Parts: sequence; C-alpha cells; structure tokens
Amino acid sequence: MTTDINTIKQQTKRGLSELLKQANLSQGDVLAVGLSTSEVQGKEIGKFPSIEIGRAIIKTIIETIKPLGIHLAVQGCQHLNRALVVERSLAKERGLEIVMVYPQVHAGGAGQIAAFENMDDPVEVEHIQAEAGMDIGDTSIGMQVKFVQVPARTSVTEIGHAHTTYLRSRPKYIGGPRAKYEWDPFDEK
Repeated sequence: MTTDINTIKQQTKRGLSELLKQANLSQGDVLAVGLSTSEVQGKEIGKFPSIEIGRAIIKTIIETIKPLGIHLAVQGCQHLNRALVVERSLAKERGLEIVMVYPQVHAGGAGQIAAFENMDDPVEVEHIQAEAGMDIGDTSIGMQVKFVQVPARTSVTEIGHAHTTYLRSRPKYIGGPRAKYEWDPFDEK
C-alpha cells in the first residue's frame, strides 16, 4: 500500500482542527497523541515504523497547536510503558516525573522520535492528564486523557489507513436538576 505524505498531512490537520473546535482547549492545555506509523501505512501496529510519516504528522500537529499555546505529549508504545515525550518546561510546570529513556524506532516509535526532533527541550514522563487526545492507529491513549473523556466525532476517521479516535475531556457532573442538597427521609419524590 502506498501512502501519500501530503494527504496524511491534510488529514492530520483537518482531524486536529475539528477536534480543537470541539475540545475548546485553552492556552496551557495538553493534547496527547498516540501514533502508529505502521497502521498509517495499512500494516500491523509496531511492525513497519516510518520516520518520514512520523515527522510529517508530528510536525503538522506542532505547527497547528504551538501558536495556540497548547502543549503536545506524544505517547510511546508498550515497550516504553506508554511513556510520553513532552517539553521539560511542561513536565516541571505540572510536576511530572521525568524518566530516563530515549525512543528508538522499535521502542517508542517514529512519532516519539519526531517529537524529540521538533521540541525545544524534550523529556520522557510516565503519565500525564491531558485535556484532549488524538489516537492515530488504535494506540490506546485514553489513559492519558483526563477523566471524564468524551469522544469527539470528526469527519476524519482515518489518517492514511489508520483508524483515528479523538477525545476531549470535561469536568465531572456531580449534580443536576434531580440532585438534592438537603436530606429529607420522608421525601418520596
């Protein structure tokens, strides 16, 4: 299967733009991205990484969110326990524990390598609670997005050949029109 880089960039930008409209992110918020460049090519996850595809997607994302003041966290594969590449300043600001590992093509993946190449001072952290997420190739990023996660539907259901899933988050609902704030044991309503 052939994969056109320009088409991948366009699909990435469109899907991300639609997510950003729904997620209503603010300056300082975090977007978590999971990426299987193998899946983008229509191949089995983790088996055929592509640095070229990783660079195209990550650079497109950074160019879109950086002017908005939104931070990027790129999740690695299971070989790095799904650690994330972030800017050191974000890790310090959020009190995230920095871990010592550098991504490789088959451990971390092409997306993480591209993040290291395109960030100012990248580091790896074990966990993050992002305000939104973009999963390209079923990489399971839900653990990195704040509770309560809400699916965001976009017109872009695939980037290349990879299935895409988008998440936004919202605060927990703990009340509502049926909620009571005083206890009345005789109230049968």
